[in-house]
Amino acid sequence: MATVTIKDGSIIMEFGPWERFFVGRARHTIPLAAVRQAIAADQPLRVPRGARRGLTVSGHTKIGVWGLYGGPRQLVSVNRHLPGVHLLLDRASSGGEFDEVVISAPDTDRLVEAIRAVAS
Repeated sequence: MATVTIKDGSIIMEFGPWERFFVGRARHTIPLAAVRQAIAADQPLRVPRGARRGLTVSGHTKIGVWGLYGGPRQLVSVNRHLPGVHLLLDRASSGGEFDEVVISAPDTDRLVEAIRAVAS
């Protein structure tokens, strides 16, 4: 499971060994200034949409990149057993790769509040 921390004006996501294969990276960093909106998602499996490159275990797990051929490009690492954080990003400010990030975290409410407090 990925870990999410906020440090030095950035959101840092570190992916576990098996997640790295599907997301194509060990770490992804987003400047807090690039976050347009942070939303707590009780059912994060419903957020990813579009064509994908990654893993889907129906009703259980989604890991990878969604929105390959249109729509918002999403970096995804979610599991049905945990709530998620849905970040809407300014793509240019965030590095140009993703429009959204959807990631499961055990402390979603605290994380969303911290992002909102710092990003505002």
